[in-house]
Amino acid sequence: MNDLTPAFLTEKHAAGLDYADYLASDPGRAPQWQAIHDRLTLSDAQTALLGAFTREMKVFCVSGMWCGDCVAQGPMLARIAEASPMIDLKWLDRDEHDDLSERVTINAGQRVPTVLFCAEDFELVGFLGDRTLNRYRAIAAQQVGAACQLPGAEVAGDELAATLQDWLDEFERVQLLLRLSPRLRQKHGD
Repeated sequence: MNDLTPAFLTEKHAAGLDYADYLASDPGRAPQWQAIHDRLTLSDAQTALLGAFTREMKVFCVSGMWCGDCVAQGPMLARIAEASPMIDLKWLDRDEHDDLSERVTINAGQRVPTVLFCAEDFELVGFLGDRTLNRYRAIAAQQVGAACQLPGAEVAGDELAATLQDWLDEFERVQLLLRLSPRLRQKHGD
C-alpha cells in the first residue's frame, strides 16, 4: 500500500464518476442497479448518524457494472453517501483503472466492489471489499453444502438490510477514526 500516495489517490478521485454518471456509463445494466437502489431505505437513526458526521471522507468504489456483488452492494454505498454531505463518493471502473485495482488486491485478486476510505487530504484510512460479513454469511449459507443459488437469484430483503448495516458500520468506523485522529484534531482545533 506504499504506492497509494495522497497524490495518486487525489488523481484517481478526480477521475471518478458520481453515481448517476457511473450508471449512465452502462445504460443496459443500470436498471438492475436502480432496482436495488429503489428497495433501499435508511432508518431515521441511520440517517441521523450519517448527518452527524463532521469529518470529510474521500471514498472510492472500484467496481464493475457487470458484477453481481456490485449490483447488490453499490446502491447501498450510494444511499449512504446521499445521506451525508461529508462523504465524497466516486466510482471507478475496475478495468479502466487497473493501476488502482492492482494496488488494492484482496486474497491475490482484483475483487469488486472494493471501497477505499481516505481522509479529506487523501491520506488512506483503509479499504474493504468485496463483500461484507453479512453478505459472506448469506452466500456461504447458499453455497456451502450440496446446492448453491442460481445466478441472478433475488436478494432477500433481510440480507439487503444486514449488508447495508455492515457498510454503514464501516463508514461510521472510518468517521470515528478520522474524528479521533490526533493529526486531524490538531488541524481542525477540536
